[in-house]
Amino acid sequence: MKANDVPQALPARHPQLFEGLIQTTCEVTYVMKNKLMHVFKRPTAVALTFFSLFSMAIVPNALAQERNSILVVAGPRTPESLDQEYPPTEATHESKKNIYERLLAYAPKEIDGVQTENFDKLVGALAESWEVSDDMTSIVFHLRDGVKSPAGNTMTADDVMWSFERGWNMNANFRWYMGQVLGIQNYNDAFEKIDDMTVKVTVPRTSPLIERIWVNNDLGILDAEAVKQHVTEDDPWASSWLSTHSASFAPYQVTKFRSGQEVVYEANPNYYRGAPRLEKVIFREMPTSANRLAALQAGAVDVAEWLSPRELTMLEKNPQLKIWQVFGNYIQRVEMNNTTPPFDNPKVRQALNYLVPREDILTAVYYGKARLTKSPISEIYPSYTDEYFEYAQDVEKARTLLKEAGQESGFKTQLGYRTGDLIEEEIAVIIKTAFARANVDVELVKLPASTLVERYSKGTIPMYFYRDMAIVPDAAYVANLWLNSASLINYPKFKSDEVDQLINDALSSTDETKRDTGMKRVQQIVMDQAPWIFLMNPGYQLATRANVAGFSWYTPNSNSWYDFYKE
Repeated sequence: MKANDVPQALPARHPQLFEGLIQTTCEVTYVMKNKLMHVFKRPTAVALTFFSLFSMAIVPNALAQERNSILVVAGPRTPESLDQEYPPTEATHESKKNIYERLLAYAPKEIDGVQTENFDKLVGALAESWEVSDDMTSIVFHLRDGVKSPAGNTMTADDVMWSFERGWNMNANFRWYMGQVLGIQNYNDAFEKIDDMTVKVTVPRTSPLIERIWVNNDLGILDAEAVKQHVTEDDPWASSWLSTHSASFAPYQVTKFRSGQEVVYEANPNYYRGAPRLEKVIFREMPTSANRLAALQAGAVDVAEWLSPRELTMLEKNPQLKIWQVFGNYIQRVEMNNTTPPFDNPKVRQALNYLVPREDILTAVYYGKARLTKSPISEIYPSYTDEYFEYAQDVEKARTLLKEAGQESGFKTQLGYRTGDLIEEEIAVIIKTAFARANVDVELVKLPASTLVERYSKGTIPMYFYRDMAIVPDAAYVANLWLNSASLINYPKFKSDEVDQLINDALSSTDETKRDTGMKRVQQIVMDQAPWIFLMNPGYQLATRANVAGFSWYTPNSNSWYDFYKE
């Protein structure tokens, strides 16, 4: 499609996309009209004549400036919920990164022109400073003065304490981190307001993660005054309101949330690090990768998330676009319900790992833009090892293992993947063909993302694609997240008493040599027991228009709109 063909071709080929383009243009024009009319609002012939003569010259420049303050993003799906207690997904991680602010953060550093995090250096965020006891059983946060929410409310210790109390009583993400990672069992013993600007957290055992845990995406601080306006007798923690609204001290707030369609983020002019350069970010759901690609090429959007490797390869030489690429901490796998026959037999799980044609997937699906996953620990994190990965494709070995497991004749099963995820669909087809070589008949089940999450979290689908990352760069944290039998998101229900013990020991030890040895043993056991079908680290790629700058990478693999700007 040529540039001058867009007005004719776009409406016919992509009506929804065209409507989005028109809507975006109208939003910008409406804002500029109001600003200009405010300037020229004088009922005189002189003013009207001045407006008539110069509007054609002024409006294009003004519109250009306004467009530079608005970023339009196309992504596969809107967040399932804005509440930070909702189960983490890729879509919710991105919203949390932008609408919740945490107590601590990692210092920035630059690698190959991309701003990323320095895992060796923590800095204050909402907490200006902090102190950890010598035995690493308590941390005191001294809150930053003058921090304000978009509503203009000033943060105090009461906001922090109410956020903690809400998280604890919601019995979801916050409580899991506090209980499973830090070992807290009693709220009143753990959380204390020292004064209006000081909060203390005490844990019952030594914790090497007592500082690093607070950078986590799920541990944002709420504007309690704003949220309490929406508390009801039936909803004491305003869960219904927070599912579609935001109230924190972050760089952005959500001003419009239409599930399955659009999310509008508007800048917090009171943000403590300075007002964002982008005044508004409009996120539009476009489930189909081809539509996101077309929107980016046509200039209808500034950013296209999760394009396929094939599409990214095609765009790399386009001077009007930029492709940003980072090899981060992702682990993509197929998870199996380890409590459901025949997946309760490790030999079956091993067999399926030997059937996967990983090199074919790397070439045909990822175009070389991914790496093999050879451990349950992210490859960029300490204690990672790939020495226990043995799953090269070996059909005969797979058949032998299935025979030993009593499945010589094979079996039927289901594999779930997300609607609109072209990569998962392509891999699913390859896996189905590969598994058929050992008489494993796989029914491919395409489901909306929210439905798939519901089914695997309830254990009602035997196999499903799962792509995730661990936010805290620590092997014990990673293992605890996915492999501890007590974890909320150990969806495959993998259980090993030795793994549980090694993880729990590492969560309460400051002996780094012992922790490293324990985590290497965890990787050895897990690779042998094969609770997952190990696939790829797909990395993180983002396509933008050439005038978009400020791409940054954080461990949640979610875009931080605060860093972005237009040149």
